[in-house]
Amino acid sequence: MTQRRVVVVDDHDMFRAGVRSEIGTAVEIVGEGSDVDTAVKAIIAGEPDVVLLDVHLPGGGGTEVMKQVHQRHPEVKFLALSVSDAAEDVIGVIRAGARGYVTKNISGTELVDAIGRVADGDAVFSPRLAGFVLDAFSGAIDIASVDEDLDRLSQREREVLRLIARGYAYKEVARELFISVKTVETHVSSVLRKLQLSNRHELTRWATDRRLV
Repeated sequence: MTQRRVVVVDDHDMFRAGVRSEIGTAVEIVGEGSDVDTAVKAIIAGEPDVVLLDVHLPGGGGTEVMKQVHQRHPEVKFLALSVSDAAEDVIGVIRAGARGYVTKNISGTELVDAIGRVADGDAVFSPRLAGFVLDAFSGAIDIASVDEDLDRLSQREREVLRLIARGYAYKEVARELFISVKTVETHVSSVLRKLQLSNRHELTRWATDRRLV
């Protein structure tokens, strides 16, 4: 059986090396990218069957990669591979054209299987994430309002929001994101102001209602 041609897109060198080591004998890795520009160039040059795409990338994110590639090569298939399991990330990349979304705790064998299925035209999701997509289509999640509200927040503010909503103390958020407690407080104040919320309890409820935690 012919090996699937794959491009790996992630901004962490160590992660790309790990993917190469884990699945490099089962698929043919024909290129790599670390940001939007290098990813688009690698995909155009490599002509892969499937692109393994991280959601958060310098230069505009995974959705920007898909937008630029699909303008020229609409047949290219994308499988999102991310640490994030947040509803807005999952639905955002699916709306942009990805054929599936799996999280980075997936095993090498499972990833190779997912690549093959996406290459054959199937859609592939980690079990919990499939629920987000079904909820979005059924109307259980108001995606339009999630997008509109989240567009007001910076990437760092979204990260702080998610951790606070999960019950992290300010010190824990600071340690997790390698920033100061004062910076965390500033981001929380900004999030509350932009979302017109009064306190962290309302923030937690807001995030939970939208399946962001």
